[in-house]
Amino acid sequence: MWTFFIAIVLLIGGYLIYSRVTEKVFGIDHRLTPAMKHPDGVDITPLPKWKSFLIELLNIAGTGPIFGAISGALFGPIVFIWIVFGCILGGAVHDYFSGMVSSRNNGESIVKLSRVYVGKVMEIVMRIFSIVLLILVTAVFVVSPSSLLESLTGGKVFAWIWMIIILAYYLLSTIVPIDKFIGKLYPVFGVILIVMALAVIGGVMFQQGKYPMLEIIGNFKDFSNANGGLPWWPFMFTTVACGAVSGFHATQSPMIAKCIKNEKEGRQVFYGAMVAEGVIALIWAAAAMAFYRVDTANGWKALSIIGGSSSSVKEICATLLGPVGTVLAVIGVVICPITSGDTALRSCRLILAEWLHVNQGKIKNRLLLTLPLFAVVVGISIWNFLDPSHFNLLWRWFAWSNQLLAAATLWVVTFYLLETKKNNFLSLITGIPALIMSVVVITYIFGEPEIALGRFIPMTIAHIIGGSVSLLLFLFYLYLLLFKFKKHEQKDDEHGPQITDF
Repeated sequence: MWTFFIAIVLLIGGYLIYSRVTEKVFGIDHRLTPAMKHPDGVDITPLPKWKSFLIELLNIAGTGPIFGAISGALFGPIVFIWIVFGCILGGAVHDYFSGMVSSRNNGESIVKLSRVYVGKVMEIVMRIFSIVLLILVTAVFVVSPSSLLESLTGGKVFAWIWMIIILAYYLLSTIVPIDKFIGKLYPVFGVILIVMALAVIGGVMFQQGKYPMLEIIGNFKDFSNANGGLPWWPFMFTTVACGAVSGFHATQSPMIAKCIKNEKEGRQVFYGAMVAEGVIALIWAAAAMAFYRVDTANGWKALSIIGGSSSSVKEICATLLGPVGTVLAVIGVVICPITSGDTALRSCRLILAEWLHVNQGKIKNRLLLTLPLFAVVVGISIWNFLDPSHFNLLWRWFAWSNQLLAAATLWVVTFYLLETKKNNFLSLITGIPALIMSVVVITYIFGEPEIALGRFIPMTIAHIIGGSVSLLLFLFYLYLLLFKFKKHEQKDDEHGPQITDF
C-alpha cells in the first residue's frame, strides 16, 4: 500500500511543481482566448473554470485509465512508475501544450497546427490518424458500457438496447451546443466519477488483509509471462496509455481551449485534468494488483480475472464493495467511456469541418458532417458487438495509433517552442517525451505479434529497429536544437510561423 500512497504524493507534487514549470515555459499572458474573442454559441463559448475542468477530465477519462490500468497491473508494480512519471513529464505536458497552443491559434485543432509548425506531411499523417482514432474510440466506447449496463440490470435490459440508447446520445451530443447538453450533464457525471474512484480505493484499503497490494520493493521484475510473453518495454507504455500519455487527449484539449476564459485557467484545466486521470489509473491499477498473486513459475497469476474487461471491473467492484457499492462503481465506470465517446465524435466533426472549411453555426452543416461519421461508428459497433473478441483487436489498433498521435503531437509542440521561443532548449520539455514515445510506437509496431509487422518480425529485431530509429531521431532533434533554429525572432503565435517541411 505504501507504493500506492507514494505514487499519489508524487502525482500531486508533480502538479504543484512541474505544472508551473510547464506554464512558465509556455508563457501565459493577458490576450483574449477564443471564447472571449469570437464566441459562436455552439463550439466556442465561455464556460466557468470548474466546468471546463470537469468536461476535460470526463473527455479524456474513458475506459483507458480503467481497463488499461487493470491490464497494466499484470506487468507488476512497475506500472506505478509509468503512470506517475509518464503523467507528470509526458501526458500532462502533452495535454497542456495541445490545449494552450490551440488557444493561442483561435481554437484550431492540433492537426491543423501541425501544418503551421511542421509541414504538410505531418498534417496529413495527423489528420488521417486523428479521424481513424476518433472513430475507433467512439465505436469501442459503445460496446463496453453496453455490456456493463446489461450486467448491472441483471440481463433484463439487453446490451443491444443499451447500444441504441448510447448511440442516440452520441449523435445528439455531437450536434447540440456544448453548453446546452454536455455542459449541463458533465458536472453530475463528474461527481459520480470522483465518488466511484474513492469507493474503489476505500474498498482496497479496508481489505488489505485479504487482498494486499504488492509493493514495488521486492517485486520489481519482469512479469511478462502473464502477458503472453510480451515484455514491459514497449507494451506497458501502450497498454496504460490514457492514465499516462495518450494522443487521444490532443483531440480533446482543443475542444476545451475554445471554452476557457483566460490563459491562467490552462494549468488547472489541462494539466490538472491529466493528473486527475493519473490518480484514477493508479486507483484501478492498485485494485487490480490486490487481486493478483505471484506464481514463481509463471509470474503474475490472476485469481479469477485476466486483464481489463467489463467482467473484471464488475468482479473487483462486487468483491470489494458489495451490491450497493457495485452499482455505484459500475455506473462510474460506464460514465467514463460514454463521456469520451460523445466528445470523440464531436472532435471528429470539428476536425472535418476545419479541413473542409464548413461553417458549424448551422445545424444542417453539423448534421452533414456528423451523419456519415455516425454511420461508420454504428457499423464498427455492430461488428464489435457480434463478436466480443473483436474488442481486443480494436484495442490493439487503438493502442498504437493512439500513441503514434501522442508522439506526433509532442513533436508539433516541440516545433512550436523552437519556432516561438528564443531559447531553443525550452523545447526539451516536450522534445524528450516526443523521442521516448516515438521509440515506443516504432518498437510496438514492429513487435506486436497480433498486427501485420509483428507477425513476421521477432521481438529482438523490433528492439533493434526501435533503438536505431531512436538514435536517428535524437540526432535529428539535436540538429534542430543547435543549428536549424539558431537564429530567429520572437513570433506572434496567433499568426504562426512560415511552414517548414521536413
